[in-house]
Amino acid sequence: MIKFSWLLFFLLFSTSEIFCQTELKVMSYNIRYDAPNDGENLWETRKEKLSALMAYYNVDFIGTQEVQHHQLEYLLEKLPTHSYAGVARTDGKKEGEYSAILYNKEKYKLIEQSTFWLSLTPTVPSKNWDAAIERICTYGLFQHVASKKFVWILNTHFDHIGKESRFRAAGMIVEKIKELKKKRDCPVVFMGDLNATPEENTIELLNQHLRDARHVSKLPAYGPENTWNAFEFTKKPDGRIDYVFVEDNDRTRVSRFITIDDFYDFKYPSDHLPVMAHIQIK
Repeated sequence: MIKFSWLLFFLLFSTSEIFCQTELKVMSYNIRYDAPNDGENLWETRKEKLSALMAYYNVDFIGTQEVQHHQLEYLLEKLPTHSYAGVARTDGKKEGEYSAILYNKEKYKLIEQSTFWLSLTPTVPSKNWDAAIERICTYGLFQHVASKKFVWILNTHFDHIGKESRFRAAGMIVEKIKELKKKRDCPVVFMGDLNATPEENTIELLNQHLRDARHVSKLPAYGPENTWNAFEFTKKPDGRIDYVFVEDNDRTRVSRFITIDDFYDFKYPSDHLPVMAHIQIK
């Protein structure tokens, strides 16, 4: 009878642990803007394969970068289970590139959203420091329909030229996360194309406050470490610049991390490889 009681307790405890967790799958993917000089890698040539990749992996949140409005419309057409949060960076509406967050609208409810510019005037389209162009971060508060749990999702694309701009942007992200958690203290996921490799001070700053999902995955990370492929299929990707970060606490756990190097006809769907993480939140 004593053995049965302990077994029952263990089963009940294990079951409660399972049900108190919510798993979400997130992907960060720079899809490459619709560049007219991309030759065999034109958007019209690769868009079907790229959207099919997104649909196949069936993630809850996709942090996209370099998305123009017509590309966003196409992706939403091909992913009918998803909606989006975000605005374009040039005019704060539809002009220029988005750092949009695509989310599964059947599983998650968007509670609030906003986009801010990575500059000294974050509420208006702008750039500062040594940034070549305007850069933005889009975030949203999402509620899981089934469990009612909340999660903050942030997605960005740091400047490709300005080292100071990237470092300052990382600091702005850290402060924004602190601000959001004061508003609602729930788990946070931050992702994006940061245009910085792990040894740069931008990533070192983020590592002081967040955890790199690739490094803390329970299962060893799968797939190549580097994510920038430049559409060069016959060469190894050069440079890890795409990331998923989670909070440094026991409410968030990364079970799997993968860099997806899927291809078609010996071509990649984008000049970046998408990264994906399976995350349990309490």
